[in-house]
Amino acid sequence: MTGPSDELTLRFLASPTDVASMGGKVHAGKVLEWIDKAAYACAVGWSQSYCVTAYVGSVSFVAPIESGNLVEVHAKLIYTGTSSMHIRVNVSSADPRVGLYVTSTDCVVIFVAVGLDARPTPVPAWTPQSAADVELHTDALNRIGVRARIAEAMKGQVYSDVGTAERITLRFPAAPTDVNWGGKTHGGTVMRWIDEATIACASTWSGLDAITVYSGGIRFYRPIPIGHLVEVEARLVHTGRSAMHISTHVRSRDPKNREFELTTHCLTIVAGLDDRGHTTEVPPWHPVSDEDHALDRHARELSDLRQGSTRLPPLTHA
Repeated sequence: MTGPSDELTLRFLASPTDVASMGGKVHAGKVLEWIDKAAYACAVGWSQSYCVTAYVGSVSFVAPIESGNLVEVHAKLIYTGTSSMHIRVNVSSADPRVGLYVTSTDCVVIFVAVGLDARPTPVPAWTPQSAADVELHTDALNRIGVRARIAEAMKGQVYSDVGTAERITLRFPAAPTDVNWGGKTHGGTVMRWIDEATIACASTWSGLDAITVYSGGIRFYRPIPIGHLVEVEARLVHTGRSAMHISTHVRSRDPKNREFELTTHCLTIVAGLDDRGHTTEVPPWHPVSDEDHALDRHARELSDLRQGSTRLPPLTHA
């Protein structure tokens, strides 16, 4: 292959080590790692430069992946900015005895190309080549405005000790095994940490097993160097009949410093499961403090803003 490529597909078997602790389904955090790896490879292939994850949007988990399934992760470039690349990623899986692939999730990932000085660097412009490309490109353009409104809504929220909701905080060092090709922590690894803390928070609140059904607006503000102390804080902000909305912040700091800096933020929707693995009602959470009420309204506002934005145009593989 010569010159930049605008799409690629990864294929492999889901292994027993990929499954969630509660059963034989691959956990959402592992799927998010696969999404990040495929999108990264696509972004680097197009830009011919090192790239960093900037955003992962509207990841709806619609079908489980079993251990032993064949997994296909297809990444395709659908829009370029000056230094950014919007990449559509589709994850599907099949029982190898049958070979019928079913989509597990479909989302858009934004990567930014960076130069040797660690600053954004220009990427080649991508031009749609088919009617399907034009539809994907137009959809990417339409999402920019929605994404900006969501970012503005998220930026204005306050998370402090005044809040009374269930909260889980994990702390650990970023290990050498978490390193990416640029010497920082993999974006996919950070998303796995988010999913682990989110599930822990949801299960602690509900007393049930839980499963991630949606991850929205995962924003990466800065990289996490290997050796930094990492803090992942997941906090309940809203409950529905069977759903728990969890806001998760990832922060890190040099062990020699005392101040944590925000690196990543997202809001995840988790469902409670009964003993048979079916969705079930969860204990309702009632806001108490002014901050609680503000965050509960914020979760509802984000749900309204995202109405329709989780539906992506059909994706055809080359």
